[in-house]
Amino acid sequence: MAKLYFTYSAMNAGKSTMLLQSAHNYRERGMKVMLWTSGHYRKHEGNTGCITSRIGLEADAHLYVDDVDIFEVIAAHMTMERLDAVFVDEAQFLTPTQVWQLSRVADHLGCPVMCFGLRTDFQGKLFPGSSELLAIADQLREVRTICHCGSKATMTARLDESGRALTQGDQVDTDKAHYVSLCRKHWEDVTGFHVP
Repeated sequence: MAKLYFTYSAMNAGKSTMLLQSAHNYRERGMKVMLWTSGHYRKHEGNTGCITSRIGLEADAHLYVDDVDIFEVIAAHMTMERLDAVFVDEAQFLTPTQVWQLSRVADHLGCPVMCFGLRTDFQGKLFPGSSELLAIADQLREVRTICHCGSKATMTARLDESGRALTQGDQVDTDKAHYVSLCRKHWEDVTGFHVP
C-alpha cells in the first residue's frame, strides 16, 4: 500500500538534496516521478518551479499555490502516464486541504507521496501544511542538523540585515540567507521568545 511520508527539519539540514537524490534514484531505475514545489519558488513567469539545494543540485517542478487541486492534477497525469512516486518540496506551504489531497494520491491512486519541509516557522509555530502532515502522514522522519553549540537544531531564527533575530513579520520569507538553525535554548536566547 502506498504511503504519505513527511520528512522535516530545521533550515539547512539537506531536505531538498535528499528529495532530489531520491527522485534521481527512482529515475535511474526507469521509474516515473513528479516533483512539486511551492509557488514561492517560481522559476520563471509561468507554471514551472525549481527545487534547488545548497550544494547546487536542481530540478524543474510543478508549482502549487493555495487554489491548486494537487490530487486532480496528479490523477489527470496518471490517465496518460504511470507515476511511481510524487515528491513535494517546501511542504510547509501546503494548505491542509492539499495535504489531504496528497493523502488521497497515496490511498486512492496507489502512488507514494514524499513530502519534505520545515516543521516550525521563525516564531516556533507550526506551519499549516506541516501541522496537517504531522497529524496524518503514515511515516514521519526527522532530518537532523546542528546548532553552533553542537546540539541538535530544532528551531529556526530569522535574521535581519544586521544579524538580529526578528520576532515579528510574515510567516513566509523565502530568502534562505535570512535564517539560522538553532537548538531550542539558543533560539530562546537569540529571539527572546519565552513561553510561560
